[in-house]
Amino acid sequence: MVKPSAAVSRPCFLLVTAAALWALTLYLRLLALMSVPVAFTGRVASFVPAPAADDTTNASGDPCRGRYIYVHDLPPRFNADVVQGCAAATDRWKDMCEDVRNAGLGRPLSGGALTGARFALDAIFHGRMRRYGCLTNDSSAAAAVFVPFYAGFEFARHVWGYDAAARDAASLDLVRWLVRRPEWRRAGGRDHFLVAGRTGWDFRRDVDDRNSTWGTSLFLLPAVKNMTFLVVETATMGWGNDLAVPYPTYFHPRTDSDVLSWQQRIRSSERWWFMSFVGAARPSDPRSIRSQVMAQCGASPACRQLGCAFGSAQCHYPGDIMVLFQSSTFCLQPPGDSASRRSTFDAMVAGCIPVFFQPRSAYLQYRWHLPRDHATYSVFIPAEDVRSGNVSVEAELRKIPPAAIEKMREEVIKLVPRLVYADPRYKLETVKDAFDVAVDGVLERIAETEESKTGSYWR
Repeated sequence: MVKPSAAVSRPCFLLVTAAALWALTLYLRLLALMSVPVAFTGRVASFVPAPAADDTTNASGDPCRGRYIYVHDLPPRFNADVVQGCAAATDRWKDMCEDVRNAGLGRPLSGGALTGARFALDAIFHGRMRRYGCLTNDSSAAAAVFVPFYAGFEFARHVWGYDAAARDAASLDLVRWLVRRPEWRRAGGRDHFLVAGRTGWDFRRDVDDRNSTWGTSLFLLPAVKNMTFLVVETATMGWGNDLAVPYPTYFHPRTDSDVLSWQQRIRSSERWWFMSFVGAARPSDPRSIRSQVMAQCGASPACRQLGCAFGSAQCHYPGDIMVLFQSSTFCLQPPGDSASRRSTFDAMVAGCIPVFFQPRSAYLQYRWHLPRDHATYSVFIPAEDVRSGNVSVEAELRKIPPAAIEKMREEVIKLVPRLVYADPRYKLETVKDAFDVAVDGVLERIAETEESKTGSYWR
């Protein structure tokens, strides 16, 4: 028998060895890819790059560990179609189509500001979420699940002239869609959150009360009792599942330098007015102190006010409002239709120290965005003291030493980044805006809920 030639066996050995090494390399690369969650970029998925070896953000080296968010790809009738159908709501929200332009920021103004409707947060937040750095298409890797339902816009379309069935139709349809999803069944909705850019009262209509005709019953539907809802004013003050985040303001920075230059601008602003007020009286509300506040302001040469009564155009120009706030030391914030006011955030973004008359106006909500020590950035004067006529607002404010005023104003200026929503079409690099702070709060809340449930299971 002829023995195989060594010249033939050696190439075969090398070929087999090379093939084995290639297969091993491919196998290891596939393992690495499969271990990384998929990033969500609209409807197109791409892989999140693995974190650098020297990344010390957390124990695993993954900067997104515990921060991944999965976004439900809702049918367009729950968001895009609502915006596109804005013209149908013009009798209830006159400028809705204009206000939801530019990703919810409204019409451009001079100086980089935008008109920004106070109830446009649904679209603004969704736009910011599209650029969130830790999105994933792998729901099992997500710490939270975002539901981009434009509940506030849907409310506006059916607030008047519709029966309860019409007002609740979209909410009930959404719930039916959600509960069928595997992402929902995993935790019963405890890891789901939704942004409804109105007050919590607008979504808590009692379905058992036939005399209740305002709003929808979204927040009271049994199926979503475990969800977290972000609103511009909470109806529960901490005991429910709706939590308050800031109203949108006129300022939507595009870069970190936009924020820093704005802070410097308001820090150097001349404060010509000792105090100011922007708003209208509430003569039909016996609990309101606005008439007293406006009377005191009108009687003082140190106070300037812009009237917003029906027929007045003073409040229709955001530029006038912001100029007044930037030239005021104190901005008076008596409650209006509800406890909170968008004006509070516009004023603070202008570097004006807010003066509150009810704890519900700020202190009992916005816990993620405002300091717990309220005296560091604001002044409180009890509404009852003003109503009784025993207190002069100006006299109370005059008691504050100039050094203390400067310190409060500086604290307000430092808070500006966490009170504004960056332009959703851009991305801030190091500055955390109101969106970032809210997401941190949601993730922490969901993690605490899961830990509590796990702990109670083992006890």
